[in-house]
Amino acid sequence: MPDDPTLDFYARNAARYVAHGGDAPDPRLVAFVDELPEGAGILELGAGSGRDAAYMARRGMQVDATDASAALAEEAEKRLGKPVRLLRFDQLEALETYDAVWACASLLHAPASELTGDLARIFRALRPEGLFVASFKAGNGEGRDRFNRYYNYPDAETLLAHYRSAADWAFLSLDTVAGGGYDGQPTPWLWVTARK
Repeated sequence: MPDDPTLDFYARNAARYVAHGGDAPDPRLVAFVDELPEGAGILELGAGSGRDAAYMARRGMQVDATDASAALAEEAEKRLGKPVRLLRFDQLEALETYDAVWACASLLHAPASELTGDLARIFRALRPEGLFVASFKAGNGEGRDRFNRYYNYPDAETLLAHYRSAADWAFLSLDTVAGGGYDGQPTPWLWVTARK
């Protein structure tokens, strides 16, 4: 289930949060799309500003943009010009529906106790050989940032254990990348690439 204080933060700060990000696509998003055939069906978990969905659509992808925050979904709809579906991770019921799943800085809000189950649902939603890329803020266990947003804050070993417990991935890799976030703090990010 989603964390109420986290959703409340996005409800109160959606426009400011969306304005914080730039318009240029992350190089990892570009590489993700480069791996897919034109017209691939992509589930985006956590559409946020709609920036990533807009880029994927421009590249000829069929994007199902979703977010658990109604306020962020509304902001993304403004950019995309089409509805963004309200969807919590625990509500994903699709079976072999998508060629790929993109979850940039979204699953990091999933309760640690539910993360394995969420990853299993994503695995089931992917078609055979489907590609899945997600990013997480690294840490040493659950906590909140200065805005009271919840994070699962896994270390690399714990995160890979969640993935391996969720499903038998054909391919699984993790990269640690230095970066930042809305809070302005230096942040080690864990980027996981998996293929069904």
